[in-house]
Amino acid sequence: MSTWQPAPYKEYRWIVADPQLLGGTLAIRGTRLSVSLILECLSSGMSLVEIDEAFDHAFPHEALPEVLKVASELTGSFHVAA
Repeated sequence: MSTWQPAPYKEYRWIVADPQLLGGTLAIRGTRLSVSLILECLSSGMSLVEIDEAFDHAFPHEALPEVLKVASELTGSFHVAA
């Protein structure tokens, strides 16, 4: 049994970046779902329920704030005007 764990991305709990998982693409810990895939689903109007159904309930909802935060960091925007 392997004890390999993907390398965390920065200080995130849910976001990992490891060459052994999705070629190093930012991914959600414990899944094979990339951050960009989840963002694409959300931008297409999918709800969390629809994402659950599409990916066999693999996406942990607790990861959503980190997915959005890392997206904000990568775009260089820390403030969102409402």
